[in-house]
Amino acid sequence: MPRLRNKTPLWYLFRFPVYLYRLHLGWLFGHRFLLLIHFGRRTGVRHQTVLEIVEFRADVPEAVVMSGFGPNSDWLRNIEARGGEQVVISSRQFAATHRFLGGEEATKVIEGYERRNRFMASILRRVLTWLLGWPYHGSDDDRHRLVRQLPLIAFRPAGGINDRL
Repeated sequence: MPRLRNKTPLWYLFRFPVYLYRLHLGWLFGHRFLLLIHFGRRTGVRHQTVLEIVEFRADVPEAVVMSGFGPNSDWLRNIEARGGEQVVISSRQFAATHRFLGGEEATKVIEGYERRNRFMASILRRVLTWLLGWPYHGSDDDRHRLVRQLPLIAFRPAGGINDRL
């Protein structure tokens, strides 16, 4: 599993959206990205991470993201250990709860994501190949293998279904 080193050009590129959210420009991302505010599992220090929304479910309401660096991503380990996360989608911030998607649900989400982004399929496959460490071709078997390796997590308002994103 690749690891993103701090202070490299790629690290700065991935951190750039955080600064846009800090400038209250999160509305530029719409329902494409979210800002996750979480707290360190050992230190309690506040962290901010921008994640791509793989599927947005307005009716539930719920936003599904993928842990692109696997189950050992710091943000994922932090929310598992501490909870209490906050989420910003567009310009709306709320206290959130999370859940891990099961295999079949996660596979369907990935299939839908690929269908909605079919014009970027070759780029998506290259990125997933890099993240996974094996050639990803977008087959059903590949999707099942992918969701076993890269967990999908859904965030929703802690207040319940009456809160709208």
